Amino acid sequence: MRSIITLLFLTILVYQGNAQSGVNIDTVNVTTTSIPLKLHQTGRNITVLDTEDIQQLAFNSIDELLQTVSGVEVQSRGGFGAQADISLRGSTFTQVLILLDGQRMNDPLTGHFNGYFPVTPAEIYRIEILRGPASAIYGPDAVGGVINILTHTFAKQNTDVLHNKGSFGYGDNALINAEHGFFSRKNGLKIGGGFNIIKSDGEVIAEQVIDSTTTLEEYTTYFDTKQASISLGYDFGNGFSVAARTAYDDREYNARYFYTSSPFDKSEEFTRVWWNQVRLSKIADKSSTSLDLSYRRNNDVFVFSPDFPSTNTHTTQFLNANLTHLRALRDNLSLRVGLQGDQRKIESNDRGDHDNYHFGAFSMLQYTNPKGLNASLGLRLDYDDNYEFEFSPQLNISYVLPDFVLRAAAGKSIRAGDYTERFVSNNLEDLTPGRSLGNPDLLAEEAWSQEIGLDYHGLRDLKIKATAFSRQSSSLIDFVETPESEIEDIGSLQEGGSYFLASNVSEVTTNGFEVEVYYDKKWSDKNQFKIGLGYTFLNTTNEEEVISVYISSHARHLVTSNIYVQLDRFYLSLNSLFKDRPEQIASQINSTLVENYFLHNAKVGMHVTQNFGVFVQVHNLGDIEYQNILGARMPGRWFKAGVHWSL
Repeated sequence: MRSIITLLFLTILVYQGNAQSGVNIDTVNVTTTSIPLKLHQTGRNITVLDTEDIQQLAFNSIDELLQTVSGVEVQSRGGFGAQADISLRGSTFTQVLILLDGQRMNDPLTGHFNGYFPVTPAEIYRIEILRGPASAIYGPDAVGGVINILTHTFAKQNTDVLHNKGSFGYGDNALINAEHGFFSRKNGLKIGGGFNIIKSDGEVIAEQVIDSTTTLEEYTTYFDTKQASISLGYDFGNGFSVAARTAYDDREYNARYFYTSSPFDKSEEFTRVWWNQVRLSKIADKSSTSLDLSYRRNNDVFVFSPDFPSTNTHTTQFLNANLTHLRALRDNLSLRVGLQGDQRKIESNDRGDHDNYHFGAFSMLQYTNPKGLNASLGLRLDYDDNYEFEFSPQLNISYVLPDFVLRAAAGKSIRAGDYTERFVSNNLEDLTPGRSLGNPDLLAEEAWSQEIGLDYHGLRDLKIKATAFSRQSSSLIDFVETPESEIEDIGSLQEGGSYFLASNVSEVTTNGFEVEVYYDKKWSDKNQFKIGLGYTFLNTTNEEEVISVYISSHARHLVTSNIYVQLDRFYLSLNSLFKDRPEQIASQINSTLVENYFLHNAKVGMHVTQNFGVFVQVHNLGDIEYQNILGARMPGRWFKAGVHWSL
């Protein structure tokens, strides 16, 4: 971490002499705030990754891509996108809302599946990461923040374009990674799509002797993931347009110790996600109206161990509808109103069969001034048959000065328990102690958040951002070790045992701050130096000092560093991550989650022609041993070499 801080200090010193006011700080309208706004108008800390940014990073999957963003903590259970939990500002993985072209993707079964993105990196037009609450706009789950993935077909593009791009790589442990994506817009017709395959035999984890009576057998961390997507859009003229997508995500992987630290754990998991969405929109001079529909179906088969009956099967369905209308009341005043409804269903042998409905209504009033005060007020009312009525307000303010943007925000966010938190293992007979147990009587989580920030852009090509924030949460849901004698009328339990019962932890406070520095210098289209540095500090306290599984599992110190250098045909991308968090030990499986680690991923390549290139990529350059989730070992050093093309 000392090297990162030194590099940050030197970067600021070197470019003090190149001061130049009036840097264009906003080149894009962000949509994560519901009303499209320039970044300086939002009052929020938002990061935008465009197509060029994505191409310049060293990653193997979309969750690894998000890991390069300052403040985004990705708690991967396996490498190369097998499964990952995503946290923002110390949130649990269920408290981050994932959107695909504005539609909710959070899985009703478990937040562990929220990172199953059914599109390829080549289809992405832009990624927007909003830190902090957004329940006043999007409803439940938007506690720690929102991640919105925009694809080419659903993005507003008015010029004709055609591109095909992809890559093929082969690496250690029979790693195969093939990706291709395409997009075409001509005369109002838009067609996009792609596929992605990443699979490997995995690393071999050697046999381990725990004691004279326990030996853990050898196993491999294999994975096999596939995504395919096709999308269509058409602009009819007079502001009318339609866009639609169907996509599929298929995964098989060794899930040993992903969810437990039991020596009997020999887990494997098989998931299939089918995603469909459609948007109808009408844009006029001073208004726009949009109807969005989406449907997600997820089939999951989880085998805890082949040594005894332990297979759980789940089928979940999620139908979501949004109707929104935006109107400009004056040149600097606009109002957006909307209605949202969804239906969730599950059929499961261990959780049972359940069916739930949710409805929400919201309004957002936005005042903008390009050279002064900007403010937005959001109000939302949600009804869910789990928690009935919840009201969520949000206020965002920014003030623009020649070299600075001052911003502040405050709001309320909510989240209800998913089907795992409410019903896991409720239908199983004679449940073994130490297992997780759902609680049907969970209350909805509530949190009030405040933040204040400063953006400085007075130096040429350099931007600095700093934000302090606080979140006060009540009724947070987490799994807490509870004696069988204190559990009433839930499940079939063994007398005298203890279980991890889903519970509402009364009061939890998270405080922190985040600092970001970005420098981007281009001498020409073929010569560029780019660096991004980020640091996030978090401190979570619980007055009752309840020992839970997820609430305080986030990093206390999180540092990200991204360096990209291009010199004519050659380029280098180096992405680094430092993470410090409490140490954890599971002696029964001889596993330790170390207090901190420093991870480096690198990619070196050459553009052989304008449309074709070769590369070598190294994951975990230092070959360190580390885990994000206790027991789930992450990959050591892996090499991958391949070709990429862009037509």
